[in-house]
Amino acid sequence: MPCGQPDLSPHHALIAALLTLALLTGTLGFRFIEHYSLFDAFYMTLITITTVGYQEVHPLSHAGRIFNSFLIFFGVTAMFVAVGAMTQTIIELQLQDRYGERRKRRAIMRMKDHFIICGFGRVGRSAAFELQRAGAPFVVIDRNDQRVERAAQAGMLTLRADATRDESLREAGVERARGFIAALATDAENVFVILSAKTLNPRLTVVTRASEEDAEQKLRRAGADTVFSPYSITGHRLAHALLHPQVVQLLDFSAQAVGLDVTIEQLQVGGGSGPNPGRLIDLFPPGGSLIVLAIGRPGGRMMFNPPLEREVGAGDVLIVMGDAPSLREMETQLMKAGRV
Repeated sequence: MPCGQPDLSPHHALIAALLTLALLTGTLGFRFIEHYSLFDAFYMTLITITTVGYQEVHPLSHAGRIFNSFLIFFGVTAMFVAVGAMTQTIIELQLQDRYGERRKRRAIMRMKDHFIICGFGRVGRSAAFELQRAGAPFVVIDRNDQRVERAAQAGMLTLRADATRDESLREAGVERARGFIAALATDAENVFVILSAKTLNPRLTVVTRASEEDAEQKLRRAGADTVFSPYSITGHRLAHALLHPQVVQLLDFSAQAVGLDVTIEQLQVGGGSGPNPGRLIDLFPPGGSLIVLAIGRPGGRMMFNPPLEREVGAGDVLIVMGDAPSLREMETQLMKAGRV
């Protein structure tokens, strides 16, 4: 059930049971007291509890009128309760849609340094769930009602709009965003939306996928910082799975860590007001279980498997693998030292 909507199932079930009981009681009563046919008995019950006011199907006996008096009291009461509940439900849903939409737009307006996912298809959906798992703030844009509803049911902040329009991107806070995922259906749409996003926010980090082999360069020229080609990546993984199965197993483990509290994070080393960052070994939290896979130097140079005595400097990015508590502790220590 979408977040914010009341659980009306028990309420509806009770009302349906009351109406069904009234119809069943009336039909059986007229059938056995007045010997109506089943259809006439049902019809007489229906026009009675709905207060339509038609004349009696057949003249009622004294016993039939007594029975009909009780049916009018209980049946009409049940019908009024049902009508009132339906009216209340409609009004509540309309108010929820109106105020829920306003709350959602206010929440988006307050977001900063967030991520935007354009398209909630298979690719966008996987990216959204990964960002949600990491606890990162993001907005999903899609023009398909069913996809937007599916994302909302998963607890994601959504915007039903055409991502190729500048107004939609501004509404999603693209000018304040940190990253952008273009996961629309075609390469042409992704090129268009990337051009729009980079025009509105040149500092935006944009990642996308290329469906066709010759589209990668076009996407990069449009402003994409990273382009993934699913077919090329899959082909490489298939070959490596045959040639280097243990390497592929390790990569899958580090990427998924199914059933284990292990992940890979990047930690930025800033200047701050603290002392020099110093050696890698000095940055490790006591008792932590971490592995520094690489150090990213300013300018894009990457140093793999650095020794623990290696000096790190401001602007370096540490690619660290380990359990989440140790990673958080290391990040906290860096922040306290004024290095992040």
